[in-house]
Amino acid sequence: MARAVLAASLLLGLAACSEAPAGEAVVKINLDGSEREDTPAAAPSKADATTPSACRAVVFEDVPLTHCTADPAQHRIGMANLGADKQPFGSLAAFSASQDPATIAFAMNGGMYGDDLKAMGYYVEAGERRSELDRSARPEGNTSNFYMKPNGVFFGSASKWRVLGSNTFFETVGDRPEFGTQSGPLLLIDGKLHPEIQDNGPSRAIRNGVGVDAGGKAHFVISDAPISFGQLARYFRDEVKVTMALYLDGQVSSLWDPATGRLDKGRVGPIIVVTKREKAAAQ
Repeated sequence: MARAVLAASLLLGLAACSEAPAGEAVVKINLDGSEREDTPAAAPSKADATTPSACRAVVFEDVPLTHCTADPAQHRIGMANLGADKQPFGSLAAFSASQDPATIAFAMNGGMYGDDLKAMGYYVEAGERRSELDRSARPEGNTSNFYMKPNGVFFGSASKWRVLGSNTFFETVGDRPEFGTQSGPLLLIDGKLHPEIQDNGPSRAIRNGVGVDAGGKAHFVISDAPISFGQLARYFRDEVKVTMALYLDGQVSSLWDPATGRLDKGRVGPIIVVTKREKAAAQ
C-alpha cells in the first residue's frame, strides 16, 4: 500500500471528521464559501407519496435525532462520490439531481475525504477499491477525529453489512466488499464506548453515525441539534442495541430523504446511498 503517499495527502488535505472546538456555534458552509443555517431544505422532488419513509424522528436525552433504517430484505447499500464528470458531487443536492428519487430510500454523508472532497481512507464503490485502508498514526498537528483510534470501516456485500475496527478489518476481511467507507472514531467497540469518549463530554456538534444490529439491519442516526459523542454512542448502545457503531462525521452531517422531501444542504465527500431493493432490481 502507498502509505507514504497517503500520509502526505492526509497532512495536506484531510477535511472529514474534523469539528470546531466545543462552544463554537454550529455553522455549515456552502460550496461558494457562504454560511448557511443548519436546517433542511425542501427536495426538488419527492418520491411517491404512498412510499413510507425509512427515517423517523426520535428524541434522546432532549436531543432531536433522525433515525433511518436500512433493511437487507428491502434495501441495497452503495457509495457515491464522483459524478459523470469524474468530479465530486460535493452536496446531496447535486447528487439528488442525478438520481430518480423513486429509487432512493435515503442518502447520508459518510466517510473520510480531502479538501477536494474525494474519498480518502478505505473506500469501495460498486466493488472497485478507489482508496486504500489507512492504519497510520495521527500526523503531527492533525486534530481530525478520524485519528481517535480505533477508527473503523462500514462495509458490505449483497444483504450482509458490518462495522469493524480498521485493524480487525485488515486482519480478517479477505474478500473485497461491494461497498466500504472508512471513518472514525468507532463510537462503540463490542458494546462499550470508545475509550476516549466520555458519557456526555463538552463537545457538541451536529453528528451522524452508523451501526448494524444483530438482525443485520443498518441504522443511520443524524442529530438535528448539537449532540456529544457520548450521547450519540449511548443512543446506539441503549436504544438501537448495537455493539459496534461508527462515527461518520460532524458539522457537515447531511441527509436526503425523498419520502419526506428533506434535502440537507452542505459540503459532503463520500455519500452512503440506500436504494429500494425492488426499484434497484428493476433498473
